[in-house]
Amino acid sequence: MTSTDGGHTQSTGSDIARSLELLWGEGERPTRGPKPGLTLDRIVTEAVRLADAEGLTAVSMRRLSTELGTGTMSLYRYVPGKGELLDLMLDRVYTPAPDAGPPSGGWREAVEAYARETLVLYRAHPWLLQVNQARPVLGPGSIGGLELTLSGIKSMGLTDPELIGVVVMVEGYVTGVARTQVQEMEAVKKSGLTDEAFWQAQSPTLARIMSSGRYPHLAGLSDDAFGSHFDHFEFGLQRLLDGLDVLVARREAAESNPPEA
Repeated sequence: MTSTDGGHTQSTGSDIARSLELLWGEGERPTRGPKPGLTLDRIVTEAVRLADAEGLTAVSMRRLSTELGTGTMSLYRYVPGKGELLDLMLDRVYTPAPDAGPPSGGWREAVEAYARETLVLYRAHPWLLQVNQARPVLGPGSIGGLELTLSGIKSMGLTDPELIGVVVMVEGYVTGVARTQVQEMEAVKKSGLTDEAFWQAQSPTLARIMSSGRYPHLAGLSDDAFGSHFDHFEFGLQRLLDGLDVLVARREAAESNPPEA
């Protein structure tokens, strides 16, 4: 089951054991009365498609049964509820491509690839930002993705907790950027105003306020300070990588010059 709190949908009532059975292929077949052509894979595929198109709130067992052309009770023979279905949806979208492998190059290229691919993932599936993933039920897709990431950054020479920390740090950074981008797209869609039109509507008032002398630092910014041409995501990503570079270099230096006993 899921509940909505402050615009964020949380997985709150899934049967962990049942989700694991379904995720790892140990419980795909219904106990009775299967409808020809209806499979767990098809149900999850349709649920993801519906969430991508209309948002997570559109995904219900009743709506899925309509889209799939079957009775609602038929779905429950494959998946017990929306909580377990959400676990399956998450694992599906986190599954690496069949031909995916660590990027050529070193750990920096691996971190860059992970960050960019994660941003693309959130833009393709904006409903992910509504899900509380603090305690995920791990399936082959999410575990496969983490294994792939770790294989690319293992050469950093960090401790295991630090390697996981790198993944958490990058994920947190990308999630913040993705949330802003998705919200911008939603604002344009709901208001019908482009970003340019939105700021033009405020321009006369802002110009008057800036000329008052009350905000000298803001008033002194160049005309391109808030320009859309500046890639904030790339700027932040490179600074994050620069910081990791310093840490890795420090560890390499410490290994090369161990303290004398």
